Amino acid sequence: NLSVADAFFESMSGITTTGSTVIVGLNEAPPGILLWRALLQWLGGVGIIVMAMAMLPMLSVGGMQLFRTEAFDTPDKVLPRAAQLAGGIFAIYLVMTALCALALWISGFNGFDAITHSMTTIATGGYSTKDGSIGHFNNPVAEWIIIAGMIIGSLPFVYYLRVVRGDLSPIIHDSQVKWFLVIVFVSVSGITFWIWDDSNVGGVDTLRNSAFNVISILTGTGYVTQDFGLWGGFPITLLLCLMFIGGCAGSTTCGIKIFRFQILAATAQAQLSRLLVPHGVFIPYYNRKVIPEPVSNAVMGFFFLYIVCFAALAAGLSALGLDFITAISGAATAISNVGPGLGSTIGPTGNFAGLPDAAKWILSFGMLLGRLELFTVLVMFSPAFWNR
Repeated sequence: NLSVADAFFESMSGITTTGSTVIVGLNEAPPGILLWRALLQWLGGVGIIVMAMAMLPMLSVGGMQLFRTEAFDTPDKVLPRAAQLAGGIFAIYLVMTALCALALWISGFNGFDAITHSMTTIATGGYSTKDGSIGHFNNPVAEWIIIAGMIIGSLPFVYYLRVVRGDLSPIIHDSQVKWFLVIVFVSVSGITFWIWDDSNVGGVDTLRNSAFNVISILTGTGYVTQDFGLWGGFPITLLLCLMFIGGCAGSTTCGIKIFRFQILAATAQAQLSRLLVPHGVFIPYYNRKVIPEPVSNAVMGFFFLYIVCFAALAAGLSALGLDFITAISGAATAISNVGPGLGSTIGPTGNFAGLPDAAKWILSFGMLLGRLELFTVLVMFSPAFWNR
């Protein structure tokens, strides 16, 4: 039996594709509950794609023009109307889920586990049917399949429509896709060498464990195969940083998203060049296109608000008596919609059941903030919004 706070937390974690859970004993939970959790994440995943690519570019209420940055990297209309775009994305999403389920079933999962995990993999949600998450199955082939599924869910879905039509150039040449893959390669390589040097595990197994958990945290999926809290200081610090990054715009992932880091870096580089050469003309570019000043201003505003909200969530959790690691990682995993935190309480081998109800309400609000890109929620607290 779940309290109101627990039920709300679990539902919010599902629909926002966060993956944090308060349910203990998933191995014995009724199949209906497990399927409903997976369905919540699956619907939440496709919902955020449609909102990001078909709805957010049309919003212009107060500070809502910031969300036009979500569609800035894909300004060309793949299909003539938003409804057609949404329909095309949903069809791709459904096919990818079915293919992932088939692959997991072939790898040895039973039908129910294959379906539920395919839904939460493509949605980068992370809800599992087992307390031990994917580590429970001890299935290396399935882990590689899920790694591929998490990466697929982290790339812009609008590009998959182009791929279906035979146009591979957007997904090959898009700079945020390249940045995403570089971040994956560097992070996986660094952690693989770190834990391989300190363990007696074989190289292939070390690479698989590192790749799985790094990609799971970066994409905000939240599956685990090992307690990465035991890997040491460097991996823990890197994983905490990866929580904030997320995947590409127009994907099922959350976090700040890679294209915002690119815009911020290009803007900072242009500003630094102006300081070095005061009379020079330096224009920031993204994907070989000029970044409009309103877009760069909006991204800087988003970064500032993201940091403020993260700090406020962490302070609120600390005020309730949670230790530093739990408060910091809890705030990070909530606003970035990742799933597990760090430490013995909410880490990869724990869950959120033992937290005070007040902390669960705070974290639920943080999940909503992160999933709806901050301003969509915060603007409703402005009197000017309701007076329009």
